[in-house]
Amino acid sequence: MDADNPVLTQDVLNAAQTLWRFHNRGTPLRRRADCIVGLCSYDLRVADRCVQLFRAGHAPHILFTGAVGNWTHGLYARSEARAFHDHASQAGVPEDCMSLEEQARNIGENLQYAAAMLGPAPTVILVTKPQTQMRCRASAAVQWPAAQVCVTAPQHDLSIQVQAPGGWQRLLEEMVGDLTRMDRYPALGFQRPVRILQTVRHAYDILVRAGFTGHLPKFA
Repeated sequence: MDADNPVLTQDVLNAAQTLWRFHNRGTPLRRRADCIVGLCSYDLRVADRCVQLFRAGHAPHILFTGAVGNWTHGLYARSEARAFHDHASQAGVPEDCMSLEEQARNIGENLQYAAAMLGPAPTVILVTKPQTQMRCRASAAVQWPAAQVCVTAPQHDLSIQVQAPGGWQRLLEEMVGDLTRMDRYPALGFQRPVRILQTVRHAYDILVRAGFTGHLPKFA
C-alpha cells in the first residue's frame, strides 16, 4: 500500500467513520477550570482549541505537554510542547499564562507529568485530537484519578481531520492502533475499561485487513 495514496474503498471509508464516531467522544465542557492542558502532537489545531478556550475564559493558564514523538521527528524544530507554545504565543496568549512539559512521549506520560506539575486534584480541561478523546478519557481515569477532568478537541468532522499531516494514512493507522491499546491497556493498568461494540471491532478488522497497521503496539 502506498502510504501517500492509500486505497480508500467504500468499505474502508465506512469503517473509518465507525472508528471516528467511537474515538471522537469528548465530555461536557466546564465553564471554569484551573488549567487547560494541551496534549501536543503533530496537529497544531489542538493548540488553536486551547487558545480558543483560554480566550473564552475557561481557565487562566495553559500547560502544553509533549516531547518529540514518532510522528513529529523533523516536523518541529524543538519539542511538541515548544511548538504548541510558540503557536499560542503568536495567537496572543501571554507568556506568563503558559507552562511547558517537554518529556512526555505518550498519553499516559502526558497525564502523569501534568499531574506532577499541577497537583493531584485540580480541575482541568484536557485538549487533544478528536480521534484521541476517548482514549484520553479512559487514561485520565487511571493516570490522574483525583483530578476533575473534562476532555475536548478541535470541533470539526472527519473530512477536516484528514487535512492534518499524514492525511488518511496516519489517521486510520492511529485509530486502529489506539483501539488496540484501549482493548489491551485496562489489563495492564494503564486505563479504565471501555466498552467496544462489535460494529466497532468489525470496522477495525476491515482496516487491519486493508493494511492500516503502522501504529499497532508491539504486543499486538
